[in-house]
Amino acid sequence: MLKKVFGSAVFGVEATTITVEVNVDSGIGYHLVGLPDNAIKESNYRIAAALQNNGYKIPGKKITINMAPADLRKEGSAYDLTLAIGILAASKQIQANDLEKYIIMGELSLDGSLQPIKGALPIAVKAREEGFKGFILPSQNAKEAAIVDHLEVYGIDNIKQVIDYFDKGEPLQQTIINTREEFYKNLEFPEFDFSDVKGQEGIKRCMEIAAAGGHNIILIGPPGAGKTMLAKRLPSILPPMTLHEALETTKIHSVVGRVKDTGLMAQRPFRSPHHTISDVALVGGGAFPQPGEISLSHNGVLFLDELPEFKRGVLEVLRQPLEDREVTISRAKFTVTYPSSFMLVASMNPSPGGYFNDPDAPVTSSPAEMQRYLSKISGPLLDRIDIHIEVTPVPFEKLSEDRKSETSVEIRKRVTKARDIQTERFKDSEVVHYNAQMNTKQIRKYCVLDDASKQLLKTAMERLNLSARAYDRILKVSRTIADLEGVEDVNGSHISEAIQYRSLDREGWLG
Repeated sequence: MLKKVFGSAVFGVEATTITVEVNVDSGIGYHLVGLPDNAIKESNYRIAAALQNNGYKIPGKKITINMAPADLRKEGSAYDLTLAIGILAASKQIQANDLEKYIIMGELSLDGSLQPIKGALPIAVKAREEGFKGFILPSQNAKEAAIVDHLEVYGIDNIKQVIDYFDKGEPLQQTIINTREEFYKNLEFPEFDFSDVKGQEGIKRCMEIAAAGGHNIILIGPPGAGKTMLAKRLPSILPPMTLHEALETTKIHSVVGRVKDTGLMAQRPFRSPHHTISDVALVGGGAFPQPGEISLSHNGVLFLDELPEFKRGVLEVLRQPLEDREVTISRAKFTVTYPSSFMLVASMNPSPGGYFNDPDAPVTSSPAEMQRYLSKISGPLLDRIDIHIEVTPVPFEKLSEDRKSETSVEIRKRVTKARDIQTERFKDSEVVHYNAQMNTKQIRKYCVLDDASKQLLKTAMERLNLSARAYDRILKVSRTIADLEGVEDVNGSHISEAIQYRSLDREGWLG
């Protein structure tokens, strides 16, 4: 007898429905076709034990299973439940007349209990699109899938519940979530707050500008100056995530199985990979492509601590995602695209010894060593970082004072107001949403300078030997500073402040 059961495969951040055809006929054998990987091929052992421990069995007949489309490679152990229910239905051990209405996924333990799967959210989205009535999956993933409305989601703990539902009509408990309510409930304030930071008022101002305009930023300073502490607090001043951004972010994290029990991610991600990371782990890919750190940072912050310690090849693969806001991974048989719109925050020591710009420490590195160290960061990568700021250690007097610093809540209000101005400014653009994304044409349109401002910028570029790449960056940052002040035109004070944030373009840093 032939039965069809439906599962799903995830490629990139999108799902594809898989039709599992199970045919039980006279003879002996177990044949699984349709490009399954080893985890799926081994499933018959898990299925046999799970069924036996729940009063059922794999029939001693010829079982042929086809996973269609047959030319699409399937991977992972999440098809265990799909295959098991198909075998039981095809061998007439259970009556299952409504199988075609459901997507069924789950990894089986030997006692029949279910383990969580990856990609529950994109699978649920696809199931709704294709008109399925419901989605049966492990209870650990139920909240995540229930984010999708107009789809019945049933979280289960054991295969026996599914068998009894189809065979005896015993009801399953539907998981229902009010997506907006869940979103606002999880919209708690981040753990780290700028009120914890003593001193560093200039650096905090710089971080506020970066957050307001979505600018990439690099912090240069000696060990212990507070670079990491400041970077960790940047998400706390970014505008709160919108529901659309939360769904987008959750979808990516769902693919790699990183969604927590809350179901919907409402906090902006903060990813901080170690400098030994490979280019595949950073950008994504592999034999069976998975999102990398830059995609897991989507709508959030990617923090690269000790930037020159990263391998040059790893840093170079960042260039295209920083420009295009997405990563495309191509293989011989398929291509997947992952979104990667993130803020890059990097930190580095100013020299190999670490104390080049510390006024209280001796310089221990020669000019040649410093040049070699700083040249690890390529010009094209540096070209995509709008703000360079020097961080110096906080003096004891500042560390020991009792005065409370400004909180992240107060800073975030100003940042959000500036972002609202930019949203209105770029409302007709599909690709530009904030100042850091402006192209040359938009810079000329929205950063018009008067004669005095032009002369100031010209003088600064000549005297400080700023490179040509610094010109557009200064204008973009100036536009953001003006937005924070709520003024229409960029003026000399905005230009003057933006010029200060181009440390690495000055003569004596990168030559």
